[in-house]
Amino acid sequence: MEARAELKHVRISPRKVGIVLDLIRNKPCDIAMATLKLTPKAASEPLIKLLKSAMANAENNHMMDISSCYVSQCWCGEGITMKRIRPKDHGRAHRILKRTSNIYLVVKEKE
Repeated sequence: MEARAELKHVRISPRKVGIVLDLIRNKPCDIAMATLKLTPKAASEPLIKLLKSAMANAENNHMMDISSCYVSQCWCGEGITMKRIRPKDHGRAHRILKRTSNIYLVVKEKE
């Protein structure tokens, strides 16, 4: 059994989110939650909410035991990119890409 949770259009670059996802992959849920709470990265706050959601899905929808669950898979993809313009010298304009992330987290129960 596995429970999923996904979070779309988070206003953080996927590259920055991937660094934090590497910290919690294949860890038990309680250790992953403690790791996220103590990590001073901007991506850890939405990931805490996502992990809580996945744990709630596991408990309520799939009747899994939370104490024996672990983060089996977590990955991040690129969401929509907002394009903005930055004025530069001599009337030119440079493009700024404000990237977003789609984050997916899967929780499984240990056998």
